[in-house]
Amino acid sequence: MSEHHREHGPHRVGQVKEVTSLANPIVKDIKALAQKKARDETKTFIAEGLKLVIDALELGWTIRTLVYAKAAKGKPQVEQVAARTFAKGGLVLEVSEKVMSAITRRDNPQMVVGVFEQRYATLKDIRPKAGETYVALDRVRDPGNLGTIIRTADAAGASGVILLGDTTDPFSLETVRATMGSVFAMPVAKASVGDFLRWRKDVGAKIVATHLAGAVDYRTIDYGKQPVVLLMGNEQAGIPDELAREADALARIPQAGRADSLNLAIATGIMLFEARRHLLSLEASA
Repeated sequence: MSEHHREHGPHRVGQVKEVTSLANPIVKDIKALAQKKARDETKTFIAEGLKLVIDALELGWTIRTLVYAKAAKGKPQVEQVAARTFAKGGLVLEVSEKVMSAITRRDNPQMVVGVFEQRYATLKDIRPKAGETYVALDRVRDPGNLGTIIRTADAAGASGVILLGDTTDPFSLETVRATMGSVFAMPVAKASVGDFLRWRKDVGAKIVATHLAGAVDYRTIDYGKQPVVLLMGNEQAGIPDELAREADALARIPQAGRADSLNLAIATGIMLFEARRHLLSLEASA
């Protein structure tokens, strides 16, 4: 959403603006957020669904614009979210189904959409505690994989996701959809490989990386009590040797069938829950 339309558009605080035209400049601004360039310029992104919008507001995310379909008008939860949006200084738009479909790029869109400010965790401010698990992803490319990993990290009780190098955008429509709302609950940081390696030494984290060469069965890894970072590689190339050399342990997931590899999100999920199993067994024996 451009600053022009936020501050100088034809609206007043507390007033719902009705929009039915795809040519409306505010709608054009929101539609543009399907493109990374617009997201980068405005530092905003789209989240679809009433539950996601409510969760985001409860977790303290800043909403710029609330959009709801005409059919959702008058629903108590929608009215409450609209009031909270007004209280935060945001816009509220009531739109036709045609406009909502254009914004979400779906034929059967959600009834509610929120435009939120992006939020990244700062790597230097992350100080892992004993027993915490993080996921570091080297150049993850697929939005569905990234979103599923963020969702799975949330479900497995991980403390954050760290994106290394040139990765896909965690705030793309596809990624946010795949997180099923966990993008609002799971801290996500970006870092260069160099900054990441310096950080891990500074905080004393143990790196467990999935790798084919020199790796042992993932079920035999000793995670210990120190903070753990699960380092997962790019979908095509895996982890480069220079990164693998920095790992404290190299793990592989044995496969019994004809498939010679696992989907990145599935492999990350297996590793996350194995790390959680070790942590729970430590707590049980303490």
